[in-house]
This record gives sequence, C-alpha cells and structure tokens, in this order.
Amino acid sequence: MQVLVVGAGVVGLAVARAAALKGHEVIVAEAASGIGTGISSRNSEVIHAGMYYPTGSRRARHCPRGNRMLYDFCVSHGVPHKRCGKLIVATNGAERTRLEQIHAQGLTNEVDGLEMIGGNAARAMEPELSCVAALWSPSTGIIDAHGYMLALQGDIESHGGAIAFNTPVERMATDGKTWQVSFGGDDPGTLDVDAVINSAGLAAQALARKIEGYPLQRIPRLVLAKGNYFSYSGRPVFSRLIYPTPVDGGLGVHVTLDMAGRMRFGPDVEWIDKEDYQVDPGRAASFYARIRTYWPTLPDDTLMPDYAGIRPKLTGPGEPAADFMIEGPGDHKMPGLVNLFGIESPGLTSSLSLADEVISYLEI
Repeated sequence: MQVLVVGAGVVGLAVARAAALKGHEVIVAEAASGIGTGISSRNSEVIHAGMYYPTGSRRARHCPRGNRMLYDFCVSHGVPHKRCGKLIVATNGAERTRLEQIHAQGLTNEVDGLEMIGGNAARAMEPELSCVAALWSPSTGIIDAHGYMLALQGDIESHGGAIAFNTPVERMATDGKTWQVSFGGDDPGTLDVDAVINSAGLAAQALARKIEGYPLQRIPRLVLAKGNYFSYSGRPVFSRLIYPTPVDGGLGVHVTLDMAGRMRFGPDVEWIDKEDYQVDPGRAASFYARIRTYWPTLPDDTLMPDYAGIRPKLTGPGEPAADFMIEGPGDHKMPGLVNLFGIESPGLTSSLSLADEVISYLEI
C-alpha cells in the first residue's frame, strides 16, 4: 500500500515510521523546509507519565503506553534522554486534595511508580522546594525532541520511505479506491496513493477542508492556546521537574530542564486568535508570582523571555479539555483516510502508541 503522511512533526514521523515498518510504501509531505518546525519544536521536551487524563480517553491509553515505548526507542536508537522524574506539588490543603485525585487517576491509568509523599520528603529530594505534599512520578523524564525526530526519520528512510520538504498539499480527492493529491511548492504536481494520513498539526483542520467531499461538520474548531516560556539566568536549583497542580488549559507554570541541565519555566496559557510566537516580557510578573508559591526564594530579575509554542486545542477557556481526535474511515466513510485533530500534549510522549492506532485504521 502506498501511504502519504501529511506533516513531518513528531506524530507524523512516528506514523510514517510505523507504516514503513509494516512494509507500506511511505511518503511524507511537509510544507516547511525541515522536520518538526511547528508544534514539535516548541514544547517542553518532557516524557510524560500519564496521570492526569480521564479514564478511557485516548490520552489515558496512549500516554502511559507511549511512555514505555519511547524510553525503549531512546535506548535502542541512542536518543539523548533522562529519566529524571518529577514532583507535582501542593502548597495548601486544597491542592493536596487535588493531588490525591491525580494520584488515584494515575493508578487507574496504570502509570508506573506513582507515590504520594509529604513536604519533608519532597524537600529532602529538592531542598529549594516549598510544599505541604507532593506526588512523585519516577517515570517522567526529558528527551532531545529533535534527536528523536531524526531517529524516526532515519527509520523511515532505511525502510524505503521518503520525506518531501517544501511540499504543501493543495487538494485531495478520491474515487473510493485511490487518492489523488495535488501539491504546490517548488515542484507542484499530483500523486496517486492508496491512503492519506493528515497529521498537519495546527494546519490539520485547514487541510481537512481541502479534501473534496469531506463532511465539513466533522471538522472540529481549532482553538489556539499559546504557551510562553521564560529561561532562568542563574544556576539551576532543581534536578527534577517541578509541577504545580494543574490550571485551566494546561499543567501550570512548571520547572523544565533540558539535556544540558539548563532550567526554564513554562508554559503558561494565553488564549490567542492567530499564530504569534513572540513572548511578552510583561508576562514575567505572573511567572514570578506562580513560581514563588513553590520556590519562594526565586530572585528578582532572573527570568528572561525564551520561546513560545501553540497548542492546537479543540476546546476553549472554561471548557472541559478535549481528547485526541482521530477520524478514521469508520467515522467519515472515506476509505484510506485518517485525520488527526487536537494532538497536543502529551502528543510527543504518545507518538509511538498513537502511530499504532492510526495504522490499524488502514488495515481494516
């Protein structure tokens, strides 16, 4: 089967790899000039454990499974990563109650190694921390996201697949058996394939509207939630990831570490109407206030605007968070087509597991 994957972000690459490993002929069409230039290059590079997500949801299913698959992949492919663990902290009684709920959900989701600990135990692990209790997640870690995507690309190409850069999709149509895809870019043309997977991230909804005959009522709205990050100018004071209790739209302004040990904070949640990656220095005030609830000695004038990412959400402020949305032939009645919508966090962690589900729809 000839499979076209649209989008060379982390999930698109994982899907293309899974298809190539199954023996399919794979082409990845990417509008940009390189892999992972969108959502995949603007995240916290965290390997999530999966304790937050509702029972039975795709996130609850794919995140813990994807976590284990991703660590195995990193070991087998030499991808830089570190299983540093994270502490989700409670700074008052109400947050402790919320932590207990997260702990219970994590056990239901079969997250590895979760443990509720007291404030003293948390401070023994991280002396700069201030909290009354914490949830310890030893299976949370960090990864070199670009190194991971390069390894996925390597597997795709070693199994006969190819990536076409600067190749935006302009139109898609099917006769019920074959898909004809029209491309723009530097070398415009058409290609006939057996199956198409829309993994275009922020552009997934726009691409779905280019599919001739696709039921428009099945295309969900796109809600943009910007996440800003600030870097810390001093020496890192934490060796593990530190998360507050979750907030509406995200997991709260947390301590993230990169593979070089540098410390930064984010993301927050800024609801926006159009793509914008500039970090407003004025948002630092809210960062200082939130961080000091769990790190009271954060010095003044140490946070600097770093970068921002945008989550392709399907729900807005005050609404329950939507699950990953995967529309296969059984949903829209168009053979050989799978659309992925709203693949935000924990999309990177879930990518290898998600890829298995996506490919299964092509084999029905």
